[in-house]
Amino acid sequence: MLAVGEKANILLVDDMPARLLTYEAILGSLEQNLVRAQSGEEALAKLLEMEVATILLDVSMPGMDGFETAAMIRGHPRSAQTPIIFVTGVHLTELDRLRGYEMGAVDYVSVPVMPEILRGKVHVLVQLYLQRRELTRLNETMAAANVELAAAHTALKTENTRELHQLNRTLERANEQLLGEVAERKRAQTLLQEEVKRKDDFLAILAHELRNPLSAMHNGVQLMHASNLSPERTVWVRDLLDRQITHLTRLIDDLLDVRRITSGRIQLKREALDLEGVIQQSVETVRPLVDSRRHALVVHAPHGSFNVEADPVRLSQVFVNLLTNAAKYTAEGGHIDLTIARDVLDPSWVCVRVRDTGSGIAPELLEHVFELFAQANTSKARNQSGLGIGLSLVRGLVELHGGTVWARSDGPGMGSEFTVRLPIARAAEQRVAESAAGPDVPPLRLLIVDDNVDTATGLAAHLRETGAHQVRLAHSGQAGLAAAGESAPDLVLLDIGLPDIDGYEVARRLRADERLRHVPLVALTGFCGDADRVRARLAGFDEYLVKPVPYAMLNEVLAGLAPSLQPTASDEVVPFAQAKREG
Repeated sequence: MLAVGEKANILLVDDMPARLLTYEAILGSLEQNLVRAQSGEEALAKLLEMEVATILLDVSMPGMDGFETAAMIRGHPRSAQTPIIFVTGVHLTELDRLRGYEMGAVDYVSVPVMPEILRGKVHVLVQLYLQRRELTRLNETMAAANVELAAAHTALKTENTRELHQLNRTLERANEQLLGEVAERKRAQTLLQEEVKRKDDFLAILAHELRNPLSAMHNGVQLMHASNLSPERTVWVRDLLDRQITHLTRLIDDLLDVRRITSGRIQLKREALDLEGVIQQSVETVRPLVDSRRHALVVHAPHGSFNVEADPVRLSQVFVNLLTNAAKYTAEGGHIDLTIARDVLDPSWVCVRVRDTGSGIAPELLEHVFELFAQANTSKARNQSGLGIGLSLVRGLVELHGGTVWARSDGPGMGSEFTVRLPIARAAEQRVAESAAGPDVPPLRLLIVDDNVDTATGLAAHLRETGAHQVRLAHSGQAGLAAAGESAPDLVLLDIGLPDIDGYEVARRLRADERLRHVPLVALTGFCGDADRVRARLAGFDEYLVKPVPYAMLNEVLAGLAPSLQPTASDEVVPFAQAKREG
């Protein structure tokens, strides 16, 4: 928009400098900006730079003539409404004039030009332009005034309703505060009720646990009062009292340990330990209980040793509690496996897994299993002795050692697995974790499920050549399930990102198959996030390897899983060597 006193632009387009000079002389008295252009192209460039009131355009120019120039001027939205006066030195027919008018001409001027006529026509167009701009300015001023008026109206309306809104907000805040207080009181009441229930349940179990040994001790003391007690019976009573006093002492010690951990007062006496030695001591401690229930307890330890910085008494307490739980919650004649293996995701850590074939854990209780007095939350647990503090004590002691512990179970009646993960001492990190030949692995029947044919084929070639393994390939989830059902492999190497059903679903279906539920599953995948590892663990994978996997690491995983493999009867499935190989 032109400011007050600002001049309008008049574009003069002619290829002859003399004519341009003439136009300037004629129009100079209008006191406007006269802009020269000696070609159609230059005129178009000027129009892109500025807004003009009118255009004086020569019809006959070399290259782009006046008509073509006018057409392009009309074709641009910025200059489409700009008035054009054609200047011509030749006689034009009516058709030529009509063509000019169609292209936006408002008038024609013939050469030689009459100064008064040209000046008058241009003056009229300039005045119209200036008036139009002034009208635009007035419209904008009016619009601004309307905006101000609307703002004033809005301010007035806001002012009139402000107090009402303030009162409403005050009332809403009061209501929210009241609702919050009510909700907080309900939550506190619920927590209090839960605490009271847990305390009552714990006291009931504690009374039961104390009454049992006290009852046995009372009976033994009554026998000792008998005058005719034989020496053999005296020895029996002495052993009875010793066992029950030991049991009571352990109960009290556990209670005190939990209190020390929760209050931060427990002190660890760390020293460099051979982890396998600590585990062997723990196994010997629980051996009488295991043997009395006719369980098969097998320890799988790799070649070499793992050194840890730990308190030997407290660390042994961890594994004794886990093995005791496995023995107590597994029906007589069950199976307990304890496996020691390097963490394949981080070789500076070692994992100890205790797996049993016992009663298992319901999914809704799995995340609460390490909470204090968790056993008191289940009526079924009352059939077993214990205060429900053992696993809470395990978690506290493991965390004090800088480790972690977690549980896994497929549900009631499906057994449980507890994994303790501890950092390896620095002295142990100096030993060679991987060698060119790798650990000794017996020949296995392996199934590789991977949609990348090259990856699967190369891995199969390595396993066949270095370990004399029998390897079968499948390149989709459905094909992998079919191959597993036909050939019953000893171990499955399973990709996650498969084209039809993903590896998580394949793992779940294999775990649901009674014949294959114990087959170890190793994830071979490019997914490396923590959430992916959690999903894999919940789906039933035993190990999780991120591609590319060093062959030495894979051999170590195979060595760690091989001792737990259970041979499958040959009459139940198609022999592996005879099974159809995919890929």
